[in-house]
Amino acid sequence: VQLQACGGGLVQAGGSLRLSCAASERAFSGNALGWFRQAPGKEREFVAALRWNSGSTRYADSVKGRFTISRDNAKNTIYLQMDSLKAEDTAVYYCAKSSGFPIISETGLSRAYAYWGQGTLVTVSS
Repeated sequence: VQLQACGGGLVQAGGSLRLSCAASERAFSGNALGWFRQAPGKEREFVAALRWNSGSTRYADSVKGRFTISRDNAKNTIYLQMDSLKAEDTAVYYCAKSSGFPIISETGLSRAYAYWGQGTLVTVSS
C-alpha cells in the first residue's frame, strides 16, 4: 500500500490549508486512516483519524474545532481541512493507514498503523 500526501505549504497564522492523502489500494471497511505530525525537534504526534466504514472520527485536543478529517470513498482519499492555523501547527504532516481494524480509541496510537506516507510540510508564519 502506498500513500501519497500533498497540500502542504506556507500560510499565515489564521489561514487555512487542506491536505489530501491518496491510497493506492481501497481501504477495507474497518480500516483506520489518520494524520500525524512531527515538528522540528519534537516527537511525532497524533492529529486526527477516522474509521473508513463508520466515518467515526477522533482528534487531538490541540486541533479540535479547527481541523476536520474526511474521506472520499470513490477516490480512496482522505483529507485534513485545517482552519485557524497557528504557528505551533508547523510540522511535517504524515498520513497513515492501518492494516487491521482498530477501534476508534486506538486510532490515536502510531502502532495502530502499518502504512505511512512520505509527509508534507506545513509552515505557519506568525
